[in-house]
Amino acid sequence: MRDGMRATYSRRAASKNSEVKKDEQPVTEKVSRAASKNSEVKKDEQPLTEKEDAAETDLEVERGRSSSPSQLQSMTVKELRELTRRRGISVKGTKKDLVSALMNSMAVEANGEGGKSSVELVSPLEVPLKRKGGASVVVEQKLESSEIISETPNKKSRTKQKSSKNTTREEISVTNVKLSKTVVQKETVAGLSPDDDSEPWTILVHKKPQASWIPYNPRTMRPPPLSKDTRALKIMSWNVNGLKALLKSRGFSVQQLAQREDFDVLCLQETKMQEKDIEVIKDTLLDGYTNSFWTCSVSKLGYSGTAIISRVKPLSIKYGLGISDHDTEGRVVTVEFDDFYLLTAYVPNSGDGLKRLTYRVTEWDPSLGNYMKELEKSKPVILTGDLNCAHQEIDIHDPAGDRRSAGFTNEERESFGTNFLSKGFVDTFRKQHPNVVAYSYWGYRHNARKTNKGWRLDYFLVSESITEKVHDSYILPDISASDHSPLGLVLKL
Repeated sequence: MRDGMRATYSRRAASKNSEVKKDEQPVTEKVSRAASKNSEVKKDEQPLTEKEDAAETDLEVERGRSSSPSQLQSMTVKELRELTRRRGISVKGTKKDLVSALMNSMAVEANGEGGKSSVELVSPLEVPLKRKGGASVVVEQKLESSEIISETPNKKSRTKQKSSKNTTREEISVTNVKLSKTVVQKETVAGLSPDDDSEPWTILVHKKPQASWIPYNPRTMRPPPLSKDTRALKIMSWNVNGLKALLKSRGFSVQQLAQREDFDVLCLQETKMQEKDIEVIKDTLLDGYTNSFWTCSVSKLGYSGTAIISRVKPLSIKYGLGISDHDTEGRVVTVEFDDFYLLTAYVPNSGDGLKRLTYRVTEWDPSLGNYMKELEKSKPVILTGDLNCAHQEIDIHDPAGDRRSAGFTNEERESFGTNFLSKGFVDTFRKQHPNVVAYSYWGYRHNARKTNKGWRLDYFLVSESITEKVHDSYILPDISASDHSPLGLVLKL
C-alpha cells in the first residue's frame, strides 16, 4: 500500500479553497425597498466627514494591499477588520486569524485568481432567522461604523451612523416592513460576507453561543495543501441518504465529488441499496476506483447500508461487527491497509419517541467501541461516518430545544464520550477547530440548510497514536445533494 498510495492531495491548488464570489450582495428585498424609499443618500451628497472617513479607509485598504506580513501585523484589529470586509473576506477571530486570511487572499490574487477589489464597498447584514407564526424577518445591520437599533413592532427603527471623527444621525422609517404581532425571537448571527446568501454556513446561528465561538468557513480555515513530495492519503465520507436517488435527480454525483476532491478512498453511509443492485452500481459509479466493498440491510430492504470505495487495494475486508444482533442492517464495513484500519459506520438512530435509545447506548455503542479497541491492538484505527450524535452544545443549533431529540439526548452524548473519546479516539474536526460552529446535517423541514440550523453528526475519529498525522479535517457544506454534507480527512503517511 505504501507504494500504491499517491500524494494526490498535495497537487491541488489552494485556490479551490479560497475562491470568493463577486458581485453578490446579501441585502433582502424588503430592506432594499425600505432603504430606497426612506434613507437613500446620493454619493455626491454625503457629509464631508463621511467622505473624509471613506478616503482614510481607502488609504488603509491600499496600505494593506501592498503590505508584507510585518506591515499587516502593525495594523490595528479595527483596520484589519475593515480591510477584510472591503476585500470580501469572511473571517472572525483574533488578529492572527485576520492577518492569516489577508495573506492567503493576497497570495491568491498574486496568482491571478481574482477576488474582490480592495476598494469595493460591501455591506454585511445580520439576519435573525428565527420565525414564529409567520412573522417576517427583523433585519439588523452591524458594521464597525454603524448600527441599527430595532424597536418593538409597528414602531420606527432608529439608525445611528457613526464616523471615526464626527457622529451624524439619521432616522429612517421602516414602516413598510410588516411584522405580525407574534414576538420575533432573535438568534445570534455573525460572520456574514457579501456572498452569505449562498454560504449560510458562514453565519453563526446558535441559540446558546459562547463569546469565543465563530462560524465555519472552509475557504479561510483550512490549512495550505501539503507539498508535492509529502506522501498523504485523502479519505472522504458522506451520508448520501439513498445512493440511487442521489445519482438520478439531486444535481451532484459521486463522480463530481471525485473530480473536485481527487480523494483516494470514499466511505458512504445510508446507501439504501439492495444486494441485487450493487453490481450494476459499483461498476459504473467511479472510474479508477477498482476496489469497492458494500454491505446492505437484509432485515429491512432498501434501508441503511454502507460502502467503502478505494483506489488502493486493502489487505483485508470485514463486514459488520461479528455480532448477529447488530449485523443485519448493513451498518459497518472495515478495510485493513498497511498503516491502519478504516471503518465506515452508520450508527443506529434512536428513532421517533427514542424507541431504540436503550439498544443504542447499552448494546450498539459499547460493541462498536470494543470492536475498535480490539482492532487497535494490531494497528491504529480510523472510524468515519454518520455517528448520529451531536456530542457537545457547540455541535447543534438548538441545544436546549433538542435535549430529548434523538442524537442529542444526555444518554447518547455520554455514550459517545464513554465508548469512543474516553477510549482514546480523537474527534479530528473538533481538535483542529475547538471553537468553530460547524454542522454536517440539516433537516429538510423548515428551510434548515438555508438558515444554517444544523447538527454535526458526521465524524472522523482516529486513534490517538496517529493524531499528529492528521493534516486536515474538514466539511464541505456547499454540497447539498443530501441532507448531510461530505467531510474529508487528509492523513500524512
